[in-house]
Parts: sequence; structure tokens; C-alpha cells
Amino acid sequence: MDLATLIGMVVGVILVIFGIVWGKGFGALINFADFASVVITFGGAFTGLLTSNTISDYINGFKSIKLAFFASKANEADTIKKIIDLSNIARKEGLLILEEAAGDLEDKFMKKGILLIVDGTDPELLRAIMETELSCIEARHNKTITFWNNMASMGPAWGMIGTLIGLVNMLKDLDDPNSIGPAMSVALLTTLYGSLLANWLATPIANKLTINNEHEIMLKEVAIEGLLSIQAGENPRVIEEKLKSFLSPKQRDEFSEGNEDGGER
Repeated sequence: MDLATLIGMVVGVILVIFGIVWGKGFGALINFADFASVVITFGGAFTGLLTSNTISDYINGFKSIKLAFFASKANEADTIKKIIDLSNIARKEGLLILEEAAGDLEDKFMKKGILLIVDGTDPELLRAIMETELSCIEARHNKTITFWNNMASMGPAWGMIGTLIGLVNMLKDLDDPNSIGPAMSVALLTTLYGSLLANWLATPIANKLTINNEHEIMLKEVAIEGLLSIQAGENPRVIEEKLKSFLSPKQRDEFSEGNEDGGER
């Protein structure tokens, strides 16, 4: 569970509620509930998204929200350590023994690369295959990110449409004072709902998915460089120094401290 996503969304709701009830009491919450505003803003935004996607992409887009709450636990240091372990095995027992080691890998991307090495794939072809898969993974991720960015743009747009509807209704019935309040309520609440949809939900989810995508792509780039180095028969210590280039200075220090008493190189 990504606590940052959960805490951010929960605290965001609390702050909005606090702003509504401060000095007014919880009874003020009813002033911010309007069925027509909900239908116009959320209904309009969601149907606009449906029009922009196939039904399967539309459903998968909403399902992807769980990816913002359950990010991968893998990190660069663990990936580098795994590659160093594999390089030590290959150095002592040969590349063919890596097929057995690949059976214990949870990372399907790295496992595929290991099996290609065992099959004797040419290094340039290996890089091309892995980078092609990496590009396809990133394309799928960007498709999901675009879904949420589109929602972020449609929310305020449909909120503005609701505002215009409310203003038109208000101006049509200016001679009836009782109609002005409800019409203005729809006008203002649709703008509020649209802003909340964009800035509380859609944009933060898109940003978190972007961060997760960048992290996953980096891990796979580390894997590609490491696997090619193993195939080339490079010394495990040389491989380690090469892959540490992907780490920040602080991460490099922590990695080195954690491997001071590491295994054979």
C-alpha cells in the first residue's frame, strides 16, 4: 500500500470539509450537495471519457486507480544486487546455469532477458528485443496516464458547462426571486465539483502513475545494462560500478555500506 497516496487523498477530503464547516457547523455540508450538479459534472466528464476511449480502455482506465495505491516494492538497489548475484553465478559456473537461476526470478522482464542469454542471442539483438519490450511497456503506461489527464481536463470543462447552465436559468427567471438561489447553486457547485474531480482525484493519480512509470522504466534499464554486461562476461565488480551510475549519491553510499561484507566478486 502506498501510504502517500492514501494519506494525501484522505487529508484532502478532510481539508475541504473543514473549510465548509468552519464557523458554520456540519449542517453547512448540505449546502454543497446538489444532484443536478453531480449529474452535469461527473456524468459529463465520464461520458466524455467514454467517447474518447473504447469500452475496454474505459473500464481499464478506471481500474488503473489501484496502481496508484499499490506501487511496486522493487527498487534500484535490489535490482543491482540481483544482477550482481547472477553475474557471480555466471562467472563461476557459466551462462547456461543461469536458466536454473531464472526460475527463481519474480521479475518477468529480467527472466526473459536471462533466457535469451541462455539461448545464445546476439548481444545487439538482445538489446533490441529488451528495448522494444520496454518501449511497449512505457506506451501502455502512458495510455493509462493520458486517461487520467483527460479526466483532469474534462472535470473543470464540464463544471463550466454546468455553471453556464445555472447562469442561463437564473437570468431567465430573474423576475422570480425564489429561483435565483437554486440556479446559482448549480452554477457554483458544478465548478467546485469539476475542480475537485481534477485536483483531488485525476491529476494526483496521473502524477503518481507518471512517477511509478519512471521508476519502473529505470529498473528495467538497469536490468538491460546488467544483463548485457553478464553476457559480455564482465567482472561483477565492474558491473556493480557501472550500474551504480543509476543511483543518486546517497543511494550509492547506502548501497556500498550494505555490501561492505557482500559476497564474492
